[in-house]
Amino acid sequence: MPLLRRRKVTDSSKSTNSESTIDKQDDKKNQSKRFRRESYSSEKWSCWDSCCWFIGFICSMWWFLLFLYNTMPASIPQYVTEAITGHLPDPPGVKLRKEGLTVNHPVVFVPGIVTGGLELWEGHQCADGLFRKRLWGGSFGELYKRPLCWAEHMSLDNETGLDPPGIRVRPVSGLVAADYFAAGYFVWAVLIANLAQIGYEEKTMYMAAYDWRLSFQNTEVRDQTLSRIKSNIELMVATNGGKKVVVIPHSMGVLYFLHFMKWVEAPAPMGGGGGSDWCAKHIKAVMNIGAPFLGVPKSVSGLFSIEARDIAIARAFAPGFLDKDVFGLQTFQHLMRMTRTWDSTMSMIPKGGDTIWGGLDWSPEGGSFKCSAKKLKKNSTHNTGQNANSNLDDMKSVNYGRIISFGKDVAEAHSSKIERVDFRQDTVKGDKLANSSNCDIWIEYHEMDNDSIKAVADYKVYTAGSILDLLHFVAPKLMARGGAHFSYGIADNLDDPKYEHFKYWSNPLETKLPNAPDMEIYSMYGVGIPTERAYVYKLITAVDCYIPFQIDTSSEGGSEDSCLKGGVFSADGDETVPVLSAGFMCAKGWRGKTRFNPSGIRTYIREYNHAPPANLLEGRGTQSGAHVDIMGNFALIEDIIRVAAGATSEDLGGDRVYSDIFKWSDRINLQL
Repeated sequence: MPLLRRRKVTDSSKSTNSESTIDKQDDKKNQSKRFRRESYSSEKWSCWDSCCWFIGFICSMWWFLLFLYNTMPASIPQYVTEAITGHLPDPPGVKLRKEGLTVNHPVVFVPGIVTGGLELWEGHQCADGLFRKRLWGGSFGELYKRPLCWAEHMSLDNETGLDPPGIRVRPVSGLVAADYFAAGYFVWAVLIANLAQIGYEEKTMYMAAYDWRLSFQNTEVRDQTLSRIKSNIELMVATNGGKKVVVIPHSMGVLYFLHFMKWVEAPAPMGGGGGSDWCAKHIKAVMNIGAPFLGVPKSVSGLFSIEARDIAIARAFAPGFLDKDVFGLQTFQHLMRMTRTWDSTMSMIPKGGDTIWGGLDWSPEGGSFKCSAKKLKKNSTHNTGQNANSNLDDMKSVNYGRIISFGKDVAEAHSSKIERVDFRQDTVKGDKLANSSNCDIWIEYHEMDNDSIKAVADYKVYTAGSILDLLHFVAPKLMARGGAHFSYGIADNLDDPKYEHFKYWSNPLETKLPNAPDMEIYSMYGVGIPTERAYVYKLITAVDCYIPFQIDTSSEGGSEDSCLKGGVFSADGDETVPVLSAGFMCAKGWRGKTRFNPSGIRTYIREYNHAPPANLLEGRGTQSGAHVDIMGNFALIEDIIRVAAGATSEDLGGDRVYSDIFKWSDRINLQL
């Protein structure tokens, strides 16, 4: 019996050991499988997957919230907003309807650069399925799906400035052309909705849409856009009891309509043949919003290095990322190649040279803007007087006249301390190309040699007077094309027959306002936002297919109130257009009877002090002074509706000024 027990025990232990061994083998097999699965997963998963999932999650949540917002009853978001912020004021249209205002003068909207939609009418094979789909504005879906194809179709011919062979991209027509730039991002929509509150509709509103990429005269050559604007204004006046139109241009649309007023009166074939009294018969008022009358320094950095403040900061956070081949698109090179075919961008180059913008050791603005100052909500519909910032004269002076400086020390040094080498005389291009490799996208910098690139930096400082020489040197094809359509000087004698050419018509310093003494001109713009005025640049190390100049984002002013941040000097403005450009012509150049305004058209300045939204529920704010967001500013909308309903400048209270524009204008020595 004991032997039997031992045998049973032994057999039992063997069985147990055998089962244990099998379990261990199974565990090893399972671990091996898990390891292979984990290895496979780690091989298949990458940071790109994480990025794509993250972006997809954000986009999905955004569209889901947007869907909820648009489907819920209108009273719910308003109830929530008022519960947090208190009772909201009536929109201007509702307020003025209660006052009894109704439709009076027809209104014409003239959109600016970028904000108008463009759609495809003919394209290459890569654009199959996009007939009459928006390439610009809307969702921008094609940009993400096929970026190289999109860039190809958004570019113009580099020689003619018109359509490339086999491509036709045309402006969207109607109010939908520029009511929204993208889903949820309004441009003209808020103003249109408020005008509708007092009875306006499509027969009394007209969006003068045009292809904002083209030079102004080429919009007529290719699309007869100027003729269409003329005909539509004549029709609106005729069908509305002879009431003159109120024209509302925004941004570059201001320059476009300035060109139109000369074109419509000029004899055919160069002009529209309307005669010298056409504007007097058809236009009651021109209410310019965010007007870059004298250009913007931002356009210089865009043409020079395809940069602005925001892009330079993004570039500093991710050095080299935007210069690399991302999703098949060398971002900066392709953007520069594309935008340098848009002749309209050259209309924004600063006009008037050193006389207007300042020289090596002076600028009209000086240092009278506190860049960190937070603006209070002061907007009203009454005149609040001039110069609310006059207590800032004790600040350190900033020389804004140096639009481009190579190095912070150069930007701040006295001109006598700066040693310069004149690239215009001492350099001959073409000996040894700096970009000698085969590049996917060829830009004009690839045709410059190393000595030429270095000579640009050795010149040290560029003012508005020498910026044109700089651009002619680094982009001769661009400027040769632009020089046939735009001019940037100051006329000595406006009666000289040469100023009858269309290239001068969009420069207020080289053309006369129409003979329309009963017409009114307003310049309406935001103030209180640091706005790009001058730049500190650096020369970068040569690599293949590169843009050799960059904004030096390491250049800082050293104090909270400094106007030098991230390599950009800021002045007062609306974030895009400095006050000097938006206000000078109405403050001095056209004020009263001058050689630029021989009939004495009354001009007024209406400034809107920027106040950001108090919380996210306010959206982009109802008192914003930012360049595009100002289109939703209640005070500005009220001013426009009152004039459209028949009010005059006296009814609005004349000028409303917060900045030092009159003081700065007095410092400019311009023959009037």
